[in-house]
Amino acid sequence: MNPTNAVLDNYYIGVDVGTGSARAAILTPKGEIVASATHDTKTWRSHRNSSIFEQSTTDIWGKIAACVKEVLDQSNVPPHQVMGVGFTATCSLAVVDMDGKSISVSEDEELGGNGERNIVLWADHRAEEEANLINSTGSEVLKFVGGTMSLEMEIPKILWLKKHMSADKFARCQFFDLPDYLTYRATASPARSNCSLVCKTSYVPPGATKASNGFDRSFLSQIGLGEFADDTTRIGGTSNSTEAPKTSGVVLTAGLPVGRGLTKEAASDLGLMEGTPVGSGVIDAYAGWIGTIAARYRTGEAENSELSGHPSIQESTQRLAAVAGTSTCHLAQSTDGVFVPGVWGPYKNAVFPGWWMNEGGQSATGQLIEFVINSHPACAALQEKARQGSTNIYSVLAAELQRLGKEASRDGFEESLTGLTKDIHMYPDFHGIPTSLPLRFIMRGSITGLALDSSLADLALRFNVTLEAIALQTRQIVDQMNSNGHKIKSIYMSGSQAKNIPLMQLIADVCSLPVILPHSPSTAVVVGAAMLGRFAAEVTGIHAKEVAGEDLFQSQAKVDEISLCEKERLWEIMVEMTQAGRKIEPAANPRDKRLLEAKYQIFLESIETQRRWREKMERAAKTD
Repeated sequence: MNPTNAVLDNYYIGVDVGTGSARAAILTPKGEIVASATHDTKTWRSHRNSSIFEQSTTDIWGKIAACVKEVLDQSNVPPHQVMGVGFTATCSLAVVDMDGKSISVSEDEELGGNGERNIVLWADHRAEEEANLINSTGSEVLKFVGGTMSLEMEIPKILWLKKHMSADKFARCQFFDLPDYLTYRATASPARSNCSLVCKTSYVPPGATKASNGFDRSFLSQIGLGEFADDTTRIGGTSNSTEAPKTSGVVLTAGLPVGRGLTKEAASDLGLMEGTPVGSGVIDAYAGWIGTIAARYRTGEAENSELSGHPSIQESTQRLAAVAGTSTCHLAQSTDGVFVPGVWGPYKNAVFPGWWMNEGGQSATGQLIEFVINSHPACAALQEKARQGSTNIYSVLAAELQRLGKEASRDGFEESLTGLTKDIHMYPDFHGIPTSLPLRFIMRGSITGLALDSSLADLALRFNVTLEAIALQTRQIVDQMNSNGHKIKSIYMSGSQAKNIPLMQLIADVCSLPVILPHSPSTAVVVGAAMLGRFAAEVTGIHAKEVAGEDLFQSQAKVDEISLCEKERLWEIMVEMTQAGRKIEPAANPRDKRLLEAKYQIFLESIETQRRWREKMERAAKTD
């Protein structure tokens, strides 16, 4: 593809590392994707433990390099016209030694040795015992994660590695949330992102409380990570040593330039120019927030339908971003810290300086839909019917549900999907996440109302009730946020699930809120990453002369000064580069609204029921 005015235009590259692939896209300043490329990444599972998920930074960086070179080749954009690069990735734990060489996190290799598998994937649940220990402390740190730290966060995983490695091997490790590892690999700068530290590594920024000043050293000592009490450089903090690099302990808000841009080695790997500005990274869900929340939208299907007005950053506080793929993350910004039981945060400075973010999560949504389909006896029949009809399985399921609705028609009217599954109820945490209740255990999925039926019709009904359960849990998160101080009035979707229009309509109906679909559901995250690259380029262009070739940020005070000075610039980049989306209004008829409300009440009751059952079984299991 030949870009228009290639000689005159500037371009920006976004890199997104998801659960199963790496993606790169090259964008114009208007947010138009000129070219994109995706390569699958490796994930290793353990035959001994189903909770284990491991990846490799070597594999991921190689796939990133292939993607970036591919988009440059596709677009014919010369490297000198790429003005900035932004990275986003899953909140997975990458482990390397002090020279950046991989340290194995796998018991299938030499744990703590130099091995390929050096990433504990976000979905890895090996650290349940460690999370329970952390949550038993009652530390002030837990206030900022909804009262309960998830085993998917980095500190429980680091503690697990300490328990399973020899002391000398653990001592040579440094730990990165994956977005920070990627900017480290690209720039050789040890500077970290506020997003990764505050959201996943128990960092409480100065000003979040009267006493907070980053990592809580007494908390680290209390849980068994005392080696970090005086020197937190290996997890992203500061050192008392005068020999530590100047930029150790520097914490950057989203998109601020990291180091001096791409190193010579990284530039060669990616096919770009040495020194190309690199924006401080964010976790992939936050990139999805950046890539969607500033969107304008059309109220109809037609391209010429009315477009909503230019949004202000203040309006972001009324918009919930739902980044929905394998899992779903729900993000809301506020001007003040809002504490919501069971919802992570509030996270100060996670994206914008002085602003706060809350994060609700569903560990398995897209993955749950796949599981329900693939584990059903009629799965093979479904796939064969899709093959014969030259269509996809979701079209077959939709047609089957429509057939069932006609068969169950009432008074000449086709039965709604909600009516078809009114007596089937699902609680969707099959992968298991901590709930909003003060429980000592991980919630698990459940389904009631099953028949002795292995037909395609039964699979279609289970598919529909799975979508309902995802929508009901979304409402639970929205209700929790709004009842504790947020004022969410709309939901901005992104990710692969935003293509699932029945699910989007269900979410609008269940939550009684409009849902805004992005221009391109699957690209919001990589677009958000490119916005970070542009912001880094513009900030570098404005302020680089102040430091004459050195790192722009030699102190946290300088970081804070420029971050506050330029925050409106990032918002305006987001508005300019986010293409218009489409609005879906709630549309449930009165009967379906009553059914969905009743289902929501049953959904909430199922949480309490599971709690009571688990406690009853725990008492019965105790020895005298």
